[in-house]
Amino acid sequence: MCNCLGETQGKIKQRDMMTEKESATDKIIADAMATPSPAKSMGDPGITPLSPSHIQQNDTDSNAHTGPSFIVVVAIDFGTTSSGYAYAFTKEPECIHTMRRWEGGDPGVSNQKTPTTILLTPDRKFHSFGYAARDFYHDLDPTESKHWLYLEKFKMKLHTTANLSIDTELHAANGKRVKAIDIFAYALAFFKEQALKELSDQAGAEFDNADIRWVITVPAIWKMPAKQFMREAAYKAGLVPRDIPEQLIIALEPEAASIYCRKLRLHQMIDIGTKTNQNGFSPTENVGAGMTQGDRYVVVDCGGGTVDLTVHQIRLPEGHLKELYKASGGPYGSIGIDYEFEKLLCKIFGPDFIDQFKIKRPAAWVDLMIAFESRKRAAAPDRTNPLNINLPFSFIDYYKKFRGHSVEHALRKSNVDFVKWSSQGMLRMNPDAMNALFKPTIDHIIQHLTDLFEKPEVSDIKFLFLVGGFAESPLLQQAVQNMLQGRSRIIIPHDVGLTILKGAVLFGLDPSVIKVRRSPLTYGVGVLNRYVEGKHPPDKMLVKDGTRWCTDVFDTFITCDQSVALGETVKRSYTPAKPSQQVIVIHIYCSEKERVGFISEPGVRKCGTLRLDVTGTESTVVRREIQTLMQFGDTEIRAMAVDVATSRTVKASIDFLSQ
Repeated sequence: MCNCLGETQGKIKQRDMMTEKESATDKIIADAMATPSPAKSMGDPGITPLSPSHIQQNDTDSNAHTGPSFIVVVAIDFGTTSSGYAYAFTKEPECIHTMRRWEGGDPGVSNQKTPTTILLTPDRKFHSFGYAARDFYHDLDPTESKHWLYLEKFKMKLHTTANLSIDTELHAANGKRVKAIDIFAYALAFFKEQALKELSDQAGAEFDNADIRWVITVPAIWKMPAKQFMREAAYKAGLVPRDIPEQLIIALEPEAASIYCRKLRLHQMIDIGTKTNQNGFSPTENVGAGMTQGDRYVVVDCGGGTVDLTVHQIRLPEGHLKELYKASGGPYGSIGIDYEFEKLLCKIFGPDFIDQFKIKRPAAWVDLMIAFESRKRAAAPDRTNPLNINLPFSFIDYYKKFRGHSVEHALRKSNVDFVKWSSQGMLRMNPDAMNALFKPTIDHIIQHLTDLFEKPEVSDIKFLFLVGGFAESPLLQQAVQNMLQGRSRIIIPHDVGLTILKGAVLFGLDPSVIKVRRSPLTYGVGVLNRYVEGKHPPDKMLVKDGTRWCTDVFDTFITCDQSVALGETVKRSYTPAKPSQQVIVIHIYCSEKERVGFISEPGVRKCGTLRLDVTGTESTVVRREIQTLMQFGDTEIRAMAVDVATSRTVKASIDFLSQ
């Protein structure tokens, strides 16, 4: 367990005094809570706060990611639409290598990353990933291809599944189900193999995986179960052993982008206010002729699946970052435009036909979406000429068999007047029609940005960095410009698609660069308090050995959206409610709500358990002191409990995946 920064000691003490006052008045209304008591059903006697309950902050700054030193940091940007890896040697931190160019690739699309597509053989063994998977699947005979399992854009399942667990399943293109953990593990194992091969070729000898610190990026708005899921997939893929968890860091995508952006030189970016490279300054100067102490900036990470927004403030001289407002965003990535296109096809050809075509001709459906992707990239506010989308021959052929008339006939009948049929076998979309497909997704992003800029914490923003693949869209750029109306400078890094990847490498080299984060959840433990008539609800009363206890009390450690310093530890002291107790069980709970009175409230979930066995140890004091420590400020949370009399310690990994 690391020591911590004492920055918020006063705040926490003050908040605790307030919380005690509030709990005295607020909890009378809890009479109405008819939820059954978790503590009573568990049957364990539980713990009660030692009086007075004391909180301590250790005051030495230490990095939460201590452990063995590594020769190289390899970051994997596991994207919704495309993925890749980059690395840097710890001896040359300034030199970030992006992976070799991929075989295959699409015309007009930079292939520094490869599509997040995976192909399994009919007997569910890994076959290929990326362009290789897509091309092989495309070349399969239609009678054969329906037996193969092809998956794409599957990352969003981790964001959209309500009760994500190790058993969550995904659907392949042929409709067959497969365990999500296997697919994610196969993909990570593929990148591990590619990176090790490249490092070994460079070194001229076999490169040892133990010398690598791995970094995997995830959206900041992902809930805790999804972040933990990625770690579990990495263990399964053999990226790192379970007993050396510090060899893997889960990085948040917009944080990684932020770390990279603050180091940008002026020749590495475009200011879309002027639409020119910033050549008026020396090219070695930093952003905006250098960020100064206290500068605030927003990073808008526009990916395939999600849009993630973070607000950071720079703290000089070291250039450490402080998060000013908790990460926000939503599922407004560029795949939303693909869904709009699919809806348009359903309107023209009928949803029954599109559903059948996807199942019966899955490879041709993939081809159609690839054709759409390249035209999607050509959409621009000032475009006047139509965009042509190739319809695969099997689409035209299958439609005729399915409906008994031609694709051309369907278009004429559909009343969709902005999409025409070209005799070369293409759909001709006028620019307004293409722009209309972008509108719902861009409107979501602009609404979110508008709301964010109204928050008091988000004032005086000097720069807005647009990053991620979708940031290249001129339609999105123009919409952001119109919304900001000159309030902040909009900066787009040149290698916008690789910003997160490069930032993730920098983060792996120095995980302590982000010094203050906002807690995404409220955390606490379930305790027993002495029952007070009139203050506590009668259904919470538990009588043990003649003492009346109030069960299910949520003892708050940290609240949602509270600022926490890196490695900050909150320490509490408890005592077993029953002095003779030999096994002390402490349940850790979390909630998205800021104020929680009882662990039985809606939206409160158990996310960890500390089980301290003190059998055979004697304590001379009447009331045995059990210290519980929770460490925050990192992208993941750690917890431990110590029996003060014997120094016996247990650690808990917080588990968000068990139902």
